[in-house]
Amino acid sequence: MEKGESSLTSLISAFSRAYHSQFDTPKIFDDYLAKDLITQKEFNDIQENMVQGIQFFNKEIAEKLKGNKEELLKWIVQIHLSPTPLARAAYCEKVLLNEIMLGLQQYVILGAGFDTFSLRHPEFESILKIFEIDHPATQEFKKKRLATANFELPRNLHFVAMDFTKRFSDQNLLDSGFDYKKTFFSLLGVSYYLTKEETSSLIDHLFANVPSGSSIVLDYADENLFKAQGISNRVDNMVKMAAASGEPMKSCFTYKEMEKMLEQSGLLIYEHLSPAIINELYFDNRKDYLKAFESIHYLHAVKK
Repeated sequence: MEKGESSLTSLISAFSRAYHSQFDTPKIFDDYLAKDLITQKEFNDIQENMVQGIQFFNKEIAEKLKGNKEELLKWIVQIHLSPTPLARAAYCEKVLLNEIMLGLQQYVILGAGFDTFSLRHPEFESILKIFEIDHPATQEFKKKRLATANFELPRNLHFVAMDFTKRFSDQNLLDSGFDYKKTFFSLLGVSYYLTKEETSSLIDHLFANVPSGSSIVLDYADENLFKAQGISNRVDNMVKMAAASGEPMKSCFTYKEMEKMLEQSGLLIYEHLSPAIINELYFDNRKDYLKAFESIHYLHAVKK
């Protein structure tokens, strides 16, 4: 991401959630507000760019579905764009809602992008503080979109502008009303773009002062990221697209590496979802193209 520019990946992720909410059945994760944060022109432009780029994704499909723009778009979105943003959001919010039932009062979203949790759950306004942390340019872009869409911001939503990939600052959070009490963190769609050292340092900082029982849900790429192809070369295409957008993927982990890194920060893995388990939980028995993304894992880790 260039200095002063908002994240393209956050916009594409919002597009994929908006597309799923409007056109896919059954729903894996229904972010029915995502469409309100994207202009119709952006939505149309992304659709057009994806269809125009079908030769990049798959030449055989380009020929097979030639002239069927709607099916081409569906194939691209469901194969390449949607699976990870949808399933990881569904998993994270399932864990989060359970934590809230157990008395959680504080939620920190790292790399929030166009997250809409606070807007979709006004029932938590008086019991849950929500802190969205993101790059200043991306966050400013989102604020403008919220204003344009005439959303009334919930009182429990706090924006914290920070490039946490460079340096995480507790003080920025504390100045926004954060307390050192039990906290749930989400780190989705971020770890791939950091080095292993940066991810380890970030988790160290996140959990240094919060109490036992605090936890995190994150997704990560396994050791096959830079050598796997996946369905229609989608893993390789994902890596190439990220690099082309100026946000190159930098790291992948074996399960043992991830486990060791978390242990060094005082965390234990409570639940781990492999691609096979993700597929069983969220994509089983579908009649469309949606399938869990190869090489991408989710986990829920808890501070001892």
